[in-house]
Amino acid sequence: MQPETAKQFYSLLNELGLFEEAFEVLDACGMPLTNIGGKFFYSTLFNNIEDETFCVVDIETNGSKVRDDAIIEIGALKIKNYETIDYFNSLIHSKDIPFYITKLTGIDDDMLKYAPKTVDVLHSFKQFLGSSVFVAHDVNFDFSFIDASLMKIDLGPLLNRKVCTIQLAERIFNFEKYGLAHLNEKLGLYKNATFHRALTDASTTAKLFIICLNKLKHCKNTEELISFSKGGKTLD
Repeated sequence: MQPETAKQFYSLLNELGLFEEAFEVLDACGMPLTNIGGKFFYSTLFNNIEDETFCVVDIETNGSKVRDDAIIEIGALKIKNYETIDYFNSLIHSKDIPFYITKLTGIDDDMLKYAPKTVDVLHSFKQFLGSSVFVAHDVNFDFSFIDASLMKIDLGPLLNRKVCTIQLAERIFNFEKYGLAHLNEKLGLYKNATFHRALTDASTTAKLFIICLNKLKHCKNTEELISFSKGGKTLD
């Protein structure tokens, strides 16, 4: 949004008496803003890493196409001050799981037959996520899939700030591969990991994320962490 357009937009919100409501809507969609002298900033610009709440997320789906396929499992852990403080885990009702998905994940039709409906799980997950920073291994896939799924059932959009642990790992570690299983083997993240199940993958990713945070003490706030993940100088 251009500065002049933004001013007009904020003025209109004030005239209509909807300014506070707009902030509440943005916050509910995961985008908390801070007003300083009439200018608006992501609150993450002022949040120390230790005080920020990160939500490490993993999903399993019945296919790779965001538009056509569906989420069948969500796992997530909330991280604050380098420790896990809460978790979320649920299968999601779905029909006709492809054989290759069952072979990959171990999730079959019988497991999902009586699982909660998509709308119920995503509503609960969005409440769990809140305004936390969304973290995932290949974050664009998980974020885009959840965002599209929320929009389909009128619960979107998802506007949370996000961090990719693949991007972090590439800038911190000198490995030949950065898949989660390979990083787990190299770094000894999660001894009992069972890959391609949402909560296990989220737990492994959370351990990787905490290791990364401990190596990035120069990042004082969340926006510095996000900037580093997208293009920071590789650590020696």
